[in-house]
Amino acid sequence: MDMTEIKREGNSIICILKGVLDGTQSIDLSIAELSNKKIQLIGKDVTSWTTDFVVELFNVLRSVPQENIIYSHLPEGMEQLLRLAFQVPAKQEETPPPENSFLERIGQWGITFWGCTRKGIYFIHECIISWGRQLTGNAVYRSKDFWLILSDCGPKSILIVSLISFMVGLILAFVGAIQLKTFGAQIYVASLVTIGMTRIMGAVMTGIIMAGRTGASYAATIGTMQVNEELDALQTMGISHTDFLVLPRINALILSMPILVLLADFMGILGGCFVCVVFWDIPLGEYIKYTLNSFYMNHFLVGIFHGVVFGYIVALCGCYFGVNCGRNADSVGAATTHAVVYSIVWMIVMTGLLTVLFQGLGI
Repeated sequence: MDMTEIKREGNSIICILKGVLDGTQSIDLSIAELSNKKIQLIGKDVTSWTTDFVVELFNVLRSVPQENIIYSHLPEGMEQLLRLAFQVPAKQEETPPPENSFLERIGQWGITFWGCTRKGIYFIHECIISWGRQLTGNAVYRSKDFWLILSDCGPKSILIVSLISFMVGLILAFVGAIQLKTFGAQIYVASLVTIGMTRIMGAVMTGIIMAGRTGASYAATIGTMQVNEELDALQTMGISHTDFLVLPRINALILSMPILVLLADFMGILGGCFVCVVFWDIPLGEYIKYTLNSFYMNHFLVGIFHGVVFGYIVALCGCYFGVNCGRNADSVGAATTHAVVYSIVWMIVMTGLLTVLFQGLGI
């Protein structure tokens, strides 16, 4: 049985609600009919009602301005619910923007790429100027911060660098011995491990470890300071954040990387020695002999130079993404991820470029 009664009187529509209102009632009103008219909702002997009916009534009257609706003798809860529903604007269906053409996407990518490149070049320029101020004694940073950062990225990294480098040397020895065994030349595993670790593998593994450990730490630390508006405070006090935050971190990592690379070379050679002596029955004296015969100073210096370059790349990427972090916690996570990814990518790129350069120079 229909428990709603609709009356039309001039510019007004009277909707009388009565009986049990449970949402099964049909409300015979159209959107066109409701335009520019006063709606009177009158309650008369309402015994019970449910929110289903309120939702149905709201869907019918949602296009009517709230000032055109008059409530009279409605149950208190129903009137409050209707008023609250009309105060909250209805959710508008958002139409997705039209998809850009191929040329537009290429143009947008080019603009984004140029913007990122310009920001990166400006950041490197700021770091170089900061180094110049350091040489003249005008850079503003605390030496205490530098020693703390150096301690974090140097001595505290020894254990992880040693472990990973030992395992890399062990793997190189295993793979090399399996291949050289077919020629009866297992003894040359010592030369393989020594040249591989000292020239490139020690520096690459150390760089990757420091990118995940120290580069991420730089980005997270400076990014959190950006979120907490500490960088803005430094700027307000007239202190360059490049001097105060970036410069000591770059210096610390550049100084610690050659020592860590040297440690990685030694541990990699030690890992190869472990495999050869324990698994391939090569005398320890012979392994040491072939190791010393394969140790060339140019290979060693090339590895150390790679370590310095990788240290600069890791510190630069970590500080860059920390300084350019957003203002929320999610941005700190994104900055940390970008710092690690870009550090590894640029290290691989520089490895290729330096390898071609040294090969051309005959080093």
